[in-house]
Amino acid sequence: MLLALVFGAGFFARDIIRLPLSVSAAASVDGYPLLDEVQALIDKHFLREQPSQIERQYAAIRGMLSSLNDRFTFFIDPPVAASESDALAGTYGGIGVQIKRNEKGEFELYPYADSPAITAGIADGDVLTAINETPLDSAVTQDGIDQMMRGEVKEGSGVQITVTRAATGDNLTVFVPFAVINVPSVTWRVLAEDSSIGYVQVSLFTGRTPVELKNALQDLNSKHVQALVLDLRNNTGGLLQESVQVANAFIGTGPLAFEDDKQNEQVFNAQADALITNLPLTVLVNDHTASGAELVAGALQDDQRGVLIGQKTYGKGTVQQIYPLSDGSSLHITAAAWLTPKKHALDTVGLQPDIPLVPDPQGRDVELGEAVRYLQQKLGSNEATPEATVRAEAAS
Repeated sequence: MLLALVFGAGFFARDIIRLPLSVSAAASVDGYPLLDEVQALIDKHFLREQPSQIERQYAAIRGMLSSLNDRFTFFIDPPVAASESDALAGTYGGIGVQIKRNEKGEFELYPYADSPAITAGIADGDVLTAINETPLDSAVTQDGIDQMMRGEVKEGSGVQITVTRAATGDNLTVFVPFAVINVPSVTWRVLAEDSSIGYVQVSLFTGRTPVELKNALQDLNSKHVQALVLDLRNNTGGLLQESVQVANAFIGTGPLAFEDDKQNEQVFNAQADALITNLPLTVLVNDHTASGAELVAGALQDDQRGVLIGQKTYGKGTVQQIYPLSDGSSLHITAAAWLTPKKHALDTVGLQPDIPLVPDPQGRDVELGEAVRYLQQKLGSNEATPEATVRAEAAS
């Protein structure tokens, strides 16, 4: 779910004329008679032009919601409400690569399937060294690079990048045109640091995440990985049922989460369709791991299925329902709270990692490095099952 904060605006009263109370104030206790009374007085006495009726309605709604003191219950204007679907679809103009900063501080590129980057010859693990002939330095951020490689999709638009091929050390400079990129919610690869370890990143829980996860695990199984890294860093959540399905992919029995609403408690139990339950697993988390991502991480931690590495998670343990309104706007309402399998409440608390790490100020991926070292130790001590067992049905 998209998150928003509602801020109240204060004012400084200077010249005030106190007028007699209108007799209509006590006329009715149903609805919002004071709003009608105030609007009538504004219509009669306000000196300047008023905002449109719809703007005033929106302001009144926001004021009403702010009185609930719940930052996840909020109102969204029609344009933003429409963009929510686009956000879950993950569509943008760009070259179609995932950018990862390794422990050396280098920016590695991992192109999406059928992307302009693939067509231009970019390969997994290529190290980005320059954009539009400008060499990269240590001060540039990953977000900054990401923005430089996105743009409007039109004739002739694109970006020139220079990469160093990891395997050979050769340099390659190519122009990559921008195209409409449908960003997958799940990306995966065999780690260059250790070919026995598979890496799966879930960036958001969308309607297609469970199928994408199944494809990822089946592909990694075919490459005979012996351990897994599940990366939930900066995953702010998404769809609840899909989050439960992702947890179920790694846990075969028992409760995955509990949900409490105004009426009752619901338990989400693991179904008999777990994909992979017998490989050592580490889970990367940080302070932007929230909501559905915390559900997954909490289930894996409580079940002792996976070891959490990184920083304390965000702490969003509530469920929002989205109600579309008649003019295209929408209303998010906090309707339930959820708990981990051991009934730990996470709202404002978050999850404590089993192996806490301080983020590297230069952006080096120390969490992934620690996960690799931990899994290598597990594999070396013969505590791991040597082969994955992934249910092999075709993804639907």
